[in-house]
Amino acid sequence: MDTGLTHVATRRPWALRHKRWLAPLAAAGLAFTAQPAYALHIAEGFLPPLWAVVWFVASAPFVVLGMRSISRQVQASPQAKLTLGMSGAFSFVLSALKIPSVTGSCSHPTGVALGAILFGPTAMTVLGTIVLLFQAIILAHGGLTTLGANVFSMAVVGPLAAYAVFRGLRGLGLAWSVFFAATLSDLATYLTTSVQMGLAFPAPEGGVLESFVKFVSIFAITQIPLAISEGILSVIVFNLLQQYSREVLVERGVVDDAAISARHPGAVPSVASA
Repeated sequence: MDTGLTHVATRRPWALRHKRWLAPLAAAGLAFTAQPAYALHIAEGFLPPLWAVVWFVASAPFVVLGMRSISRQVQASPQAKLTLGMSGAFSFVLSALKIPSVTGSCSHPTGVALGAILFGPTAMTVLGTIVLLFQAIILAHGGLTTLGANVFSMAVVGPLAAYAVFRGLRGLGLAWSVFFAATLSDLATYLTTSVQMGLAFPAPEGGVLESFVKFVSIFAITQIPLAISEGILSVIVFNLLQQYSREVLVERGVVDDAAISARHPGAVPSVASA
């Protein structure tokens, strides 16, 4: 029975066939959204002490679970360390592209979908925590007192959203599932930050809900195009992995190389059908 995996060796994945304009499109999206905005990394000292502690406590269990997850995966496959490092570096670079705001926050991509898809959401929580810690110390991006809040939004909610969307949309094909996972994980992060800001700074009239709506409406100006650009860039990265390091995706269970090879010996599996 044909399951749709009928791509022959001469047919390359859609994103690879269009990478000449996909990469510039993603770069343009990241560049042209560089305008003042309120989003994502909350700056040092910006949150009231009570809420800073609350988000540290909320994030801690996920970090512990993530350390156990990474330990198990590295013991099972020591070569996974390289891919773990790559996932962390990808997130570090993307989330360091900050767009500062006078409100004490900033807007930027997150880059957490790659690690969440390859290693699971809690493993990406640990990588995201390391990324946020280094950015706070070295780049003054975010802060130490607000680290718990930033970890919860970008390294807990973001990876959970990416992993859930990716698994839920696998029927659409790998390219679309990766795109929506990266895009929606970015948006989930900014929605969480909106909730955090709304709780910490309720509006005099309308309270938390009014403040939440205010932050969301301002974030959307830059965060929506940023999220779409991140989705496109993530698809490009996964296609490059499939083309040059397919064994990584097979090992992580992202693609089933054995099934494709059994049906079509010598065929190059397409991201859209893996």
